[in-house]
Amino acid sequence: MRYLPLTPDDRAQMLGVIGAADIDALFADVPAAARKAALFDLPTRASEMAVERELAGLAAMNRPAGEGPFFCGAGAYRHHVPASVDHIIQRSEFLTSYTPYQPEIAQGTLQVLFEFQTQVAALTGLEVANASMYDGSTACAEAVMMAQRVTRREKAILSGGLHPHYAAVTQTIAHAEGMEIVRQAAAIDAEAAVIAAIDAETACVVVQTPNVFGVVTDVSRIAEAAHAAGALMIVVTTEAVSFGLLKSPGEMGADIAVAEGQSIGNALNFGGPYVGLFACREKLVRQMPGRLCGETVDAEGRRGYVLTLSTREQHIRREKATSNICTNSGLCALAFTIHLSLLGEVGLRQMAAINHSRARELAGALKGTVEILTPRFFNEIAVRVPDAAAVVEDLLAQGIVAGVPYSRLAPEAGMDDVLLLAATETTTAEDIAALAAALKGRIG
Repeated sequence: MRYLPLTPDDRAQMLGVIGAADIDALFADVPAAARKAALFDLPTRASEMAVERELAGLAAMNRPAGEGPFFCGAGAYRHHVPASVDHIIQRSEFLTSYTPYQPEIAQGTLQVLFEFQTQVAALTGLEVANASMYDGSTACAEAVMMAQRVTRREKAILSGGLHPHYAAVTQTIAHAEGMEIVRQAAAIDAEAAVIAAIDAETACVVVQTPNVFGVVTDVSRIAEAAHAAGALMIVVTTEAVSFGLLKSPGEMGADIAVAEGQSIGNALNFGGPYVGLFACREKLVRQMPGRLCGETVDAEGRRGYVLTLSTREQHIRREKATSNICTNSGLCALAFTIHLSLLGEVGLRQMAAINHSRARELAGALKGTVEILTPRFFNEIAVRVPDAAAVVEDLLAQGIVAGVPYSRLAPEAGMDDVLLLAATETTTAEDIAALAAALKGRIG
């Protein structure tokens, strides 16, 4: 019994050592209402073939993104990931130990993370980047916590264009740290409201571009206002491919840039795992969360890679740590680095240009049928349709995944008539024509 090695006598002896009467006593702190008294309604046993058939039937209920017209975005984007990425990611010289505490046996992992950091720094226009975070939303929250440590102030202003999920994650973590979070009302274009809210108590302002409605904003004026008040500027990007076409956060005055890196090298994967990008000004590096890999030389002068600026507090005395995230999304960061290396700068710029072109074609096809709310966009637009959630359900019955209703992200915002639509290099002219015809038939 390889997987059930303990006998009833073994269990009784263990319970006796810890002073518990039975197994149920270990769950005494779980409220009774949260416990299930009986077994779940599942077969207690089945053959391997029967399990395979059952799971295959369940999997067949899913609709793959590539099965037809697909316009979902809102922070997770469908892009083509070359087969070469999956092949290279499995090579042992890259995919070495998960936790590179011993650099002498983890040079492959450390080198890839060093290259990843170099790529992220170049994309964001900032001097230093870490070895990745869990995802974009936790990177955003960590950036706010970092701003608190740097400025010794307690207030963060979240733009109304910030993705609601990012705002919610930040609020949850900031609450535990005792920070004041000023979350502004949802707004298609939030620049003026953000600037007006900055005061002498502000630790940081958090803005997203392209924002959750797809609006592209040069946030330089916000950065100037933040810096004049002694606050830090945090720029969030949920669509990493946009770095290939738009001004970088560093060029616009950002002190910290965070992003979701899923778009490069990582498929949608039913919502994860993803990879958070985090970069900052060099002067702030000692307050940066997560891991940092550095390049050095060994005793014989050969190039090597090590973890650097990783303190004991990060792993042991956690109450004194700059962050309680002491790992990174290593596998997803590896996929990101491989895909971006294959693309190169020219390839990324071409890919970004194609994305923008597809979105322009989408906006053009929908003009006259719906109101387009996004004045400046990269590859995502917001449109106004009556009861966006119902429209999405109706078009799904026609085989078209017609984007994300904003009400799904923020039910409390009162924007039930706003629909988010994304177009990438995987979107065809036929897909756009099908969506335009279906919307015209549905709305009239």
